[in-house]
Amino acid sequence: MRVCEQPYEATGRERGRLGPGWFAAVMGSGIVAVAAATLPRGFPGLGEAATVVWAGTALLLIVLAGSYTGQRAVRAHAGDPVLAQFFGAPPMALLTVGAGTLLLGRRLIGDGAAVAVDWVLWSAGTVLGLATACTVPYLMVTRHRFTPDAAFGGWLLPVVPPMVSAATGALLVPRAPAGQVRLALLLCCYSMLGLGLIAVLLVLAMVYSRLVHHEAPAGAVVPTVWIGVGALDQAVTALGTLATAAPSALPHPYARGSAVVALLGGLGIWGFALLWLVLATALTVREIRRGLPFAPTWWSFIFPLGACVTGTSALAARTGSQLFVWIAVVLYALLVAAWAVVAWHSLRHTVRQRERARR
Repeated sequence: MRVCEQPYEATGRERGRLGPGWFAAVMGSGIVAVAAATLPRGFPGLGEAATVVWAGTALLLIVLAGSYTGQRAVRAHAGDPVLAQFFGAPPMALLTVGAGTLLLGRRLIGDGAAVAVDWVLWSAGTVLGLATACTVPYLMVTRHRFTPDAAFGGWLLPVVPPMVSAATGALLVPRAPAGQVRLALLLCCYSMLGLGLIAVLLVLAMVYSRLVHHEAPAGAVVPTVWIGVGALDQAVTALGTLATAAPSALPHPYARGSAVVALLGGLGIWGFALLWLVLATALTVREIRRGLPFAPTWWSFIFPLGACVTGTSALAARTGSQLFVWIAVVLYALLVAAWAVVAWHSLRHTVRQRERARR
């Protein structure tokens, strides 16, 4: 997988210093805040701390969006077979910050403003995410060329945004105008869940085939294996949030059926995600022993862990199982610890890059 082992931000001056993968920092920081808001067990000061993290994440999104668009490097990045995969990060960053605004930001800006901001960010993130989910695979088929061992976890990024749109759009369903508008929003969210989930399963099969038929991934590519965990648990989260929103838009029998699917289907997917989590953890430990160098791909650890928390929290709320409650709490503690480590290394990396640029 030689093509994928290059750091995706270092592909030439003409392509811009800031790659789209850096938006994973917004995704990761945002999911720390969102997961806190959905955690089935509260702790003193957790809500306030999560609100602070959300506010910082929103500011980071604005800074990154302005810096990235100012580079005018989209076309160059689209032509790169590795960088193009990370176009899935910006729409998910928008969607995550939007959900955080609705769940946490209303404490600061009020309910009405929070809903309005979330509508804007969700709409922009959904349009951009659907465009990415269609365009990147098209580029892979028609323009990019790959070796037999080229598949890696980053291939999941372009097709995951519709599932994030489904999960976060469910929060807006009860706030949409009753009747056909609300029903259309719910049905679109379910359609996007199907789009993303089936595409994710196809890509996971290719990634697994690459893992078993070629040398194990090494270096900066290893963290991207975790993206599979996030993709699967995002489906669990979406099933849960959509089932919660369904009674406000669907007739009683179908709303009840959505709850059954959220429970049984969610448990099945969660189990598969657990298998992928064990595989990703084993590969990461193996690489840490060899010396895992820091790269922006380290943010691939964070959003998947956050999705594990939100998916497990959704199952805890639906089942009332204390087992899932405590699994969610433990996973959230691991999420916060991992986020702190990756954020610290990212800050050091940014400072060093600026020092080199000044020289």
